[in-house]
Amino acid sequence: MNISVKSEYALLAVFDLALQPSGEPVKIADVARRQKIPQKFLELILAGLKQGGFVESRRGAEGGYRLAKPANEITVGEVLRFVEDGKQAKRLASNPFHQVWKQVDQAVAGILDHTTFAELARTWQKSQARYVANWEI
Repeated sequence: MNISVKSEYALLAVFDLALQPSGEPVKIADVARRQKIPQKFLELILAGLKQGGFVESRRGAEGGYRLAKPANEITVGEVLRFVEDGKQAKRLASNPFHQVWKQVDQAVAGILDHTTFAELARTWQKSQARYVANWEI
């Protein structure tokens, strides 16, 4: 499955916001630095995600972005579909692999639609906790 850089950055941005424990707004520069996303590109992506109802923003010195709803209510599939905006390749029904690709698309969509950002955040934090550096000599 190929996804655009824009979609990958959008998923990383939502993921980063899902990792924030307090729900307080996060500055774009902080998300850009942590996720290694060009800040100007991230600004455009977050503006789009705001229109899609995934994030909300607050202006001012204490402003930034945060998730518009709980991370367990946002799936990877819905964010991906919103950002990709129906850019999926149309396959010809006369293609001998049409049914196979249709089943593959459905299987992938099933996984993406059942994977929430809360689940991703939990799994990621758990995996990172295992790798605590030991600087003892």
